[in-house]
Amino acid sequence: MTSIRKAVFPVGGLGTRFLPATKAIPKEMLPVVDKPLMQYAVEEAYAAGIRQMIFVTGRNKRAIEDHFDTAYELEAELEAAGKQQLLDLVHSIKPDDMDCFYVRQPRALGLGHAVLCAERLVGDEPFAVLLADDLMIGANQMAGGPTVLQQMVDAFASSPGTVLAVQDVPRADTRRYGVVDVHGVNQRLAEVFGMVEKPAPEKAPSTLAVAGRYILTPAVFDSIRNQPRGAGGEIQLTDGIAALIGKEKVQAFRYDGQRYDCGSKEGFLQATIDLALANPELRDSVRAHIQRVAA
Repeated sequence: MTSIRKAVFPVGGLGTRFLPATKAIPKEMLPVVDKPLMQYAVEEAYAAGIRQMIFVTGRNKRAIEDHFDTAYELEAELEAAGKQQLLDLVHSIKPDDMDCFYVRQPRALGLGHAVLCAERLVGDEPFAVLLADDLMIGANQMAGGPTVLQQMVDAFASSPGTVLAVQDVPRADTRRYGVVDVHGVNQRLAEVFGMVEKPAPEKAPSTLAVAGRYILTPAVFDSIRNQPRGAGGEIQLTDGIAALIGKEKVQAFRYDGQRYDCGSKEGFLQATIDLALANPELRDSVRAHIQRVAA
């Protein structure tokens, strides 16, 4: 059994970059091909052996709860119509051994604040944090290989402590991310000696940016609680993690896989195209359409 039993999904944001689509629909419920972003993240956590899913929600996020709830009318209609394949698909959204918990983030005060809202549900144990609008696909995941979070759970098992998924980004883009300072920049798992939230390119300690996957220890809660507000006047998770450096092990993990920034329109469209091309039922028609458009 994995040593990580719980995953936290901060989903209280407003999704303003996708207005007007997100006026009534949570951005985490926007579909990439045939599944909402939220489901991809939950499936990733489930594949890593996690069975307790904690959603930190906000107003107008009921669609997330409904998605993982039982839909009696829909299931009855599918059963009466003999559509067993579709019924099995609906049942697979929430396996019987998976539990979902929901806590409200009363104000959008930043990612650190969202994680802090989950403290009572997490308790005194290490846990994962997944940002649903970062869609992550492991390098060999489509062929049965490990998801990005599975890779991180394995890294945690071999070297317990905070584990941050990181990726190389262009230096001009460092102002969009939390950036780490590590010794052994080419190591797959390297100890972190410093972190800066959204640094200007000329001040960034490296070009290794934190992606939307974390394994955190419960010490992070007190660290977040005692941090002043950071960039943008928000309670930053990066600041809380940075304060742990020197007190416990904080590590950067270079994962094998692809990250799509589905909080941006460009990343969302890229993910949709790539996953459609990976779908055996859609591959040929989508490729043919792309070729016609590109001709």
